[in-house]
Amino acid sequence: MSNLREQFQLMTRRFGLLNKNCCTIGGAEISLVHSHILYEINRQGNPSMQQIADTLGIDITTFSRQIQNLIKMDLVKKTPLPEDKRVYILSLTTQGKFVAATIDEEMNRYLDEVFSYMSEFEREMVIKSVKLLNECMSKSTVCCKSLT
Repeated sequence: MSNLREQFQLMTRRFGLLNKNCCTIGGAEISLVHSHILYEINRQGNPSMQQIADTLGIDITTFSRQIQNLIKMDLVKKTPLPEDKRVYILSLTTQGKFVAATIDEEMNRYLDEVFSYMSEFEREMVIKSVKLLNECMSKSTVCCKSLT
C-alpha cells in the first residue's frame, strides 16, 4: 500500500481544505468554516447555536465570533428562543440561502466532474468506501484529538 497519509494530504489539498477562503459569492469572501456553518444551518433547519457548534466540533466562544461575522455579512439571523432567551436559533437570510445554494451547486458540479472520470462500478466503490471510512472514523478514539 502506498503512503496512506500522503494520499489524504493530497486529497485535502485538492478539495481546497487548506485554502483561506472557499469562494467569493456576491462580493462576499466565504471562509471554509463559514461554508460549513451555512451548510449545517440549512441542513438542520433552524438549529440552535449549540447544535451547530457541537456538529462542527467548534467551541461555543469561537463559534459565536463566526456567527457574528455571518450576521454582519447578512447571511445568518440569530433569534432568541421565546421559551428560553438564553438559547439562540439560527436561520439563513435570503442572501444566506443564495450563498449556501451557490456553494452547494459548485461542490456538486466539482464532484460530478470528478466522478465523470470513473466507471459506474468505480463511482459506487468510492462512495461505499467513503461512507465506510466516515463510519469508522466516527468510532475512533483518536479522531480529532491531539496526538501529543
